Amino acid sequence: MSSADRIFIDNCNLILSSGESNVGETIRPRWQDGSPAYTIKKFGLINRYDLSSEFPLLTLRPINWRAALKEILWIWQKKSNVIVELGSKIWDQWQMADGTIGKAYGYQLAQKHIYPEGEFDQVDRILWELRNTPASRRMLTSLYNFSDLQDMALYPCAWSMTFNVENGRLNAILNQRSQDMLAANNWNVVQYSALLMMFAQVSDLQPGEFIHVIADAHIYDRHIETIEDLISRQAFPAPTFRIDPDVKDFYDFTIDSFEVENYQHGEKIGAFPVAE
Repeated sequence: MSSADRIFIDNCNLILSSGESNVGETIRPRWQDGSPAYTIKKFGLINRYDLSSEFPLLTLRPINWRAALKEILWIWQKKSNVIVELGSKIWDQWQMADGTIGKAYGYQLAQKHIYPEGEFDQVDRILWELRNTPASRRMLTSLYNFSDLQDMALYPCAWSMTFNVENGRLNAILNQRSQDMLAANNWNVVQYSALLMMFAQVSDLQPGEFIHVIADAHIYDRHIETIEDLISRQAFPAPTFRIDPDVKDFYDFTIDSFEVENYQHGEKIGAFPVAE
């Protein structure tokens, strides 16, 4: 069993056994038929993944890791909010009239700010600090810009990354305000683990620990049966994740820079509804 499987199973068991239900409360999320999308949740889950040991790709079911990495490159490398530039339907339900997701995600990372050393956007500032001031305790990004929230199609869920270097190893914390455990949990773990590894490689560092802090970790009412089936399945050893070692510039990574070997996994789960 991979560490990703163990952590996912433990989280889901915790939510199902002792989580809080919001049935009957006034909530925003709705199913496509208009009915409230209630959840069972735990507040404040903290999960740790040692990327020097294995890559946290779930094996209980297949995860489309290529699509996950295309999205993280769209956000962090292209710094885009234009849906057509992603090349998938992931964000279609939040598309605004101008074809974007508004002033969200990549848009926020692209905004430049003035520092004593010059003008940087959020991504380039982190890359500069990792090479020039790796002992800094100020290496963080934030997508939660309150003045732009009204212009976002969706408030950012994975909203903050904090980076820290320890003995030549790059560690990072992802803060996430909300997480749909079935639809997005391992998807986000894969994305931000790979991002940490990319930043480490182009900064002459080794990947260290990825820490995932989830404020509201929830399972939707219409996902419970699927989750129960999923966590009862056989799990497999973690696959091997490889990044092209010749890439030395973050902006040179493409989806073909990544490879997964020996990925054993359970059957694909059937289609499930996604709350809006």
